[in-house]
Amino acid sequence: MRTGTRITALAAVLLSGAAACGGTSGGRDAADKTPEPGRQLAWLASVSRHLPISDADAKAHIASSTLTGFGGAAGLSKALARIGPLTAQSPAKTGRTVAAGWFTGAKGSAMFGMSAMDASGRIAELTFDKQPASWNELDGRLRRLAPEVSFATAEIGRGGRCRIVHGVNETTPRPLGSAFKLYVLGALSDAVAARQVTWDTPLAINDAWKSLPSGTFQNRAAGTKLTLAQYADAMISGSDNTAADHLIHRLGRDAVERAVTRLGNEHRKADSPFLTTREVFTLKGAGYPAAAHRYLSSSAGKRAAMLPALDVVPLSAVTAWRKPRDIDTIEWFASPADICSAFQGLSDRAAAPGQADLGHALSLNDGGIGLDRKAYPTVWFKSGSEPGVLTANYLVRTSGGRTFVTSLMLANPKSGFPYSAELALLTLSRAGIQLAGA
Repeated sequence: MRTGTRITALAAVLLSGAAACGGTSGGRDAADKTPEPGRQLAWLASVSRHLPISDADAKAHIASSTLTGFGGAAGLSKALARIGPLTAQSPAKTGRTVAAGWFTGAKGSAMFGMSAMDASGRIAELTFDKQPASWNELDGRLRRLAPEVSFATAEIGRGGRCRIVHGVNETTPRPLGSAFKLYVLGALSDAVAARQVTWDTPLAINDAWKSLPSGTFQNRAAGTKLTLAQYADAMISGSDNTAADHLIHRLGRDAVERAVTRLGNEHRKADSPFLTTREVFTLKGAGYPAAAHRYLSSSAGKRAAMLPALDVVPLSAVTAWRKPRDIDTIEWFASPADICSAFQGLSDRAAAPGQADLGHALSLNDGGIGLDRKAYPTVWFKSGSEPGVLTANYLVRTSGGRTFVTSLMLANPKSGFPYSAELALLTLSRAGIQLAGA
């Protein structure tokens, strides 16, 4: 879930599942179809192979204040020389003003680059983040990211057991943000298996079940009917909060809590009662901190009894927050080891007859990890965030049939994360997968 805080340009491009933009083969017409942010990022890669950059060229492509920050064309040239020459690994993912993609840089290193344009079309923001090349380097980066970190890369063996390849506090639970939606997806799959519903069962939009963004389903008119598969797709690929809450209400809170257990979460008591996103928004954004403190001071049974009153608080009463609020107590929780178990259970379910929609939902958005699909034909992804919380969780299957899970969880009860931490989620997650398979 997200509050109304600043959504970074990087998140807008990647975590929304924006498609990669690339031209067709051949000629100027094809190149012209690349959006301007993509052309600017391609220009950076190109000039990194032909340094130094002239003052005129730099001023034509880089915003004045940004260029000054680099120390002029000479400073920019030195910065690119340290990481380049750069070669794009694939077409950049491009938004209206933002482009992001993977590059091969100095000494064959992999790095993720992001640029954002100003109103004049010049690059106003530019960041590159190098992918760690060893476990020691990865561990060092982790320690600098947040005061509370849990990480694991694991391999799921033929017997379905998660074997930790490398971990840091891998059994320590952290707040998940929207990664809790993996458990809602599992509950839906279990209901399909029990023939209580099908993936094609229609469900009407209910105003009482609407939440706040991320997502767009809250904008749909009450009574609009969509299939449960459509709700699942939106919940996972676009992290749609209203879609998730509709599924929780349709399946039942108890069913989701049973799925948490069945999917191997060893910290399931922290997820009971299993909150909807609307309830979390209300506890943290309406009458805070009094409402949250009343909730936290109550027993588990009394907390469950308080939820109907939270559900009728109008969304207009919720105010966005920018600093972390009760992230260690009002959230959804799991450890990286738990996430591996969840992905293992979801993988088993997806392989069963009639369950292809589960894998479809998890495959729609790769979170920008940029893995070669010939080498990694299956990539599942679910992230999560709120102020003070960042998580990224991947399952990948190699062309050779090996299955890896990487889960990275960051928590900071005192402050939110800069967008550089979101870059690090990508580069560290990708490193974990590739180091494990090396």
